[in-house]
Amino acid sequence: METIVAITDYQLMQAWTQVLTLSKVKEGQAVTILTGENTHPQTLRTAHMALEAMRAVVTQVHLPPVNAEKSLSRDLVSFLGETALTNNPAAIAALKSSDLVLDLMTLLFSPEQLEILKGGTKILLAVEPPEVLCRLVPTIDDKVRVKEATSRLAAARMMRVTSEAGTDLTCPLGEFPALSEYGFVDEPGRWDHWPSGFTLTWPNERQTCGTIIIDKGDILLPQKTYVSEPIALTVEGGYATDIRGGVDAELLRDYMESFDDPEGYAISHIGWGLQPRARWSQMGLYDREAQIGMDARAFEGNFLFSLGPNNEAGGERTTACHIDIPLRRCTVSLDGTPVVENGRVIEN
Repeated sequence: METIVAITDYQLMQAWTQVLTLSKVKEGQAVTILTGENTHPQTLRTAHMALEAMRAVVTQVHLPPVNAEKSLSRDLVSFLGETALTNNPAAIAALKSSDLVLDLMTLLFSPEQLEILKGGTKILLAVEPPEVLCRLVPTIDDKVRVKEATSRLAAARMMRVTSEAGTDLTCPLGEFPALSEYGFVDEPGRWDHWPSGFTLTWPNERQTCGTIIIDKGDILLPQKTYVSEPIALTVEGGYATDIRGGVDAELLRDYMESFDDPEGYAISHIGWGLQPRARWSQMGLYDREAQIGMDARAFEGNFLFSLGPNNEAGGERTTACHIDIPLRRCTVSLDGTPVVENGRVIEN
């Protein structure tokens, strides 16, 4: 794919400097940059520049692509099978001995990532196009807002999601932690994703029930498509047991069937977007393979739910199938109190 440079190295270096400063990088700290064949050269180049200016000790680990022969998509999060760290103790040792890992490759939902984090190493994922990184460079205010929402989510024992389109979903909570994604890593053992800006948790195992209507204009990821006609999901015992609708529903069913794994139909993480600088419309302005869709995941007021694994939260469910679906115009209530009303975030 042709590399398009939309911003200057100076701009992206400045963005890196802000993120690394928020991530508390200090002189002499060990920072490993993890790269693969899809790593954007400008993102890598400017990360090196920023780290050198901060006098960090920089190492680069380059790993080969995996799962291409199994996945239907080139999207970096479309197939959560083995990673390039699987059975690679040398690379794992290098990452575990680092204060910070900049993941420019993508290690989501892998046991190797969890092992590295447990040792206190911080991991920051950054794989969106450089101009998206600059537009959505995180701030302290982002952290404050997301952490406040996460505190409300952590204290709740029931989430209910409704919409005029017909969604009515009940999600008992408390079995899994509530997490914050605000775009930088300022605590030992923390993972985050630049760009981001949302709060999330996982519902209690096998307890979520109701109906989800994926309405016109809602988004399917990794397909990176806006739904053109409603898709109805019936949820029973924590799993999507029926997927109905027109061609969009057929495409979703066929994609999920390709994994041949019933665990892929489980309700995974749930939460809502809190990033006012992220835009619902942005995805339609990019080629599908140019990004992984963080604007779609983070735009303010969306209800983001996922199908697939829960091992990132400490659960036992692992599956290669992982689908993120941001819905617009939903009302999200915690223990009966709305936190999002018809797609609008309700502040404390």
